[in-house]
Amino acid sequence: MSEPETHDLESAQSDETETSAASAQPAQSEHSAAAGASAGAAAAPASSGGCPFSGSGSGSADAAGLVDSAALHAALRRRSFLRGAAVGAAGAAAVAAGVAGSAVAFADDSGSTTGSGRIIPFHGPNQAGILTKAQAYATFVSFNATAANRAELIDLFKTLTERARFLTGGGTPADLGLASPPADSDTLGPVVPADGLTITVGVGASLFDARYGLSSHKPARLAQMPVFPNDDLVGSTELHGDISLQICADHQDTVMHALRDLAKHTRGGMQGNWKIDGFQSVPRPSGTQRNQLGFKDGIANPDVNDNATTSALIWAHGGLRGEQQWADGGSYQVIRIIRMLVEFWDRVSLSEQELMIGRRRDTGAPLSGTGEFDTPEYANDPMGNIIPLDAHIRLANPRTKASYDTQILRRGYNYERGFDVNGNLNVGLAFCCYQQDVVRQFEAVQTRLIDEPLVDYISPTGGGYFFALPGVKDAADYFGSGLFA
Repeated sequence: MSEPETHDLESAQSDETETSAASAQPAQSEHSAAAGASAGAAAAPASSGGCPFSGSGSGSADAAGLVDSAALHAALRRRSFLRGAAVGAAGAAAVAAGVAGSAVAFADDSGSTTGSGRIIPFHGPNQAGILTKAQAYATFVSFNATAANRAELIDLFKTLTERARFLTGGGTPADLGLASPPADSDTLGPVVPADGLTITVGVGASLFDARYGLSSHKPARLAQMPVFPNDDLVGSTELHGDISLQICADHQDTVMHALRDLAKHTRGGMQGNWKIDGFQSVPRPSGTQRNQLGFKDGIANPDVNDNATTSALIWAHGGLRGEQQWADGGSYQVIRIIRMLVEFWDRVSLSEQELMIGRRRDTGAPLSGTGEFDTPEYANDPMGNIIPLDAHIRLANPRTKASYDTQILRRGYNYERGFDVNGNLNVGLAFCCYQQDVVRQFEAVQTRLIDEPLVDYISPTGGGYFFALPGVKDAADYFGSGLFA
């Protein structure tokens, strides 16, 4: 859960409303890379850090006996063991927080049959759903390609384009006649509403193996997501994939309808691997939404309304630093499933929570300020007397000249998956970020976050690196056309 202030619980998601993701999309950056099929990834060497605050209140039983010290430490020891069992790749802990949009499109209770009524343009040089202000609901889905050859893979991407173009624009499904199966599930009624729907398509590193003759066309920074220190990926079945879909809309049933439609029409070319559903919380009492730790999440993000910023931080440029020419206008996507260990977190004192994050829980203000959007005053606090040097926001985004190029665009969602096998709540953050260079940006942030105090209360359990394809320019174009040219 981290990112240049990424997981830094900050991120003022820029306001890309119903206008075209094409015409209105400036450039910014974030990571990407994707990889292999589900299975486990090579894990990184164990990282020994514990929470420096645990001695005072987070690790011992309180007077009322609300915390079982032995159980708590056993759980934390187990996390350390799992980290030690993992082998391989540099990185850092994903941090708890980082939801992209500060403003949210909420469900409307008007009884309208057209959903929110919003149509977000589909065509353009960049895909919608990246700079677009986060909608209320999302699902992130990984697929494995099952197309038999390159020609079938091209047909798959053309079908994805055709269906996404229809679904995001809305309309009446074709009448196929009484003798044929219905053209649509009708779960949204006889007319499909656009409802602020965006469908963002990405490709993983494993798509560029020997199957389709694409190995020489792989985006320059695309690789399988490594196992970072503090990750709990041993035995995870929610890793990597050939193709990713990020489906977002103003209502939850619109998201599900779109996924069902896409799965129906692409069954011969790709098969579902894993998915994580998410939601944006209503800002309370105002401002930025809160994550499952109770802190405002997404206060600071790159300004997506500034073309110079998005060009420098978000969009890939063909030919720049060895990037593929066809990748121009795409963006590296990182998806991380970050579980939050809320039973333990809820037993930590408020002062310790705020010191770990670097912000006040009630207002979202940095500990050095009074307002949610105040800039943290690191220069006037070189010893960390106000905002600790290992506070999440300070590590994620030091706000130095040198760290400018490591900023990422966070676009994450809260999730809730019921209980685990031990009866503990399974809640957390479906973290997603975009960037121009996954190594320079996301991995740099993750590295700074290794062994931060927050790692004992979050558990990254899955995800992957993907490359969000350039936009579909017009009615004659399709997803990945440059890749297959």
